Amino acid sequence: MEGTIFSCVILGLAVMVGVVTPGVDAARAFFVFGDSLVDNGNNNYLATTARADLPPYGIDYPTHRPTGRFSNGLNIPDLISEAIGSEPTLPYLDPELNGENLLVGANFASAGIGILNDTGIQFINIIRIFQQLQLFQQYQQRVAALIGEEQAQQLVSNALVLITLGGNDFVNNYYLVPFSARSRQFSLPDYVVYLISEYRNILARLYELGARRVLVTGTGPLGCVPSELAQRSRNGECVAELQRAAALFNPQLVQMVSSLNNEIGSNVFIAANAQQMSSNFISNPRAFGFVTSKVACCGQGRYNGLGLCTVASNLCPNRDVYAFWDAFHPSERANRFIVREILTGDTRYMYPMNLSTIMALDTRT
Repeated sequence: MEGTIFSCVILGLAVMVGVVTPGVDAARAFFVFGDSLVDNGNNNYLATTARADLPPYGIDYPTHRPTGRFSNGLNIPDLISEAIGSEPTLPYLDPELNGENLLVGANFASAGIGILNDTGIQFINIIRIFQQLQLFQQYQQRVAALIGEEQAQQLVSNALVLITLGGNDFVNNYYLVPFSARSRQFSLPDYVVYLISEYRNILARLYELGARRVLVTGTGPLGCVPSELAQRSRNGECVAELQRAAALFNPQLVQMVSSLNNEIGSNVFIAANAQQMSSNFISNPRAFGFVTSKVACCGQGRYNGLGLCTVASNLCPNRDVYAFWDAFHPSERANRFIVREILTGDTRYMYPMNLSTIMALDTRT
């Protein structure tokens, strides 16, 4: 049933969306920034431990091969690309991203990164957010050389942008080890305020670089992922301290986005409440057709939440009935529920409007 509903939404949007840069015969461009939830292969080209380029990653991808996506199949950007009638964006570091492929957009995301530059230092060589924005500038120069300066500016201003940051700043920074440097520097409420101020600077820079429609996601339910259940939970209950972090961060993100839009005088930034979207199927998995939202499909140890997903891991036979693919990341089917709310959710999930409303507005302008 879910697949049918989702397919209908996608089909309707694909027909409805036709924002084409004048002179460029292409669907609306799409740009992606952020971490492993949206990385589709940039880290394949880097000397880093934050990689998803070996089986069983990609087992349900159309090619049934690992792509660098931290998923059994499609990830959130892939599903949004479907919604806007576009081909999936290529990783910016992919040698195939040249010529006409540049006009589709690009994915700059890199697994392990956060809002802060010191987040993910254990992964060594990853594309931190300021570097992703530098690559976006470089991208625009390449497109201008291809289609001209004015057309390149139009392509960017008409584009849809997704940015997903925040989770790693808690999991792989503040709470990475007891008495971490950041936890000694900040109380949790003060750390959240600091993160929000830094996220605002990042979004302001995106606006300076020409982005005019930006989906901004906060954190998911950090304390409920299999990794945290395995390490910190006694009986499978979500970890209270990490849930508190998400509960502090996400409302302040919505407030910051609203403030930034007021300052600009336009709804450039759209807050996507990933915590609420995911909490629905985590708290009541059977209502969404999942047999569990605690045990990862691929992994080992308690809740399959310890270590990495590898060929030696436990692997569930049916990924569609697991909310989590690995210790941290949703399955493709769970991603579909998240994207459904991005497309059609009310203001509990998308503020001040959802993606289908954005598309309807933008096709009329």
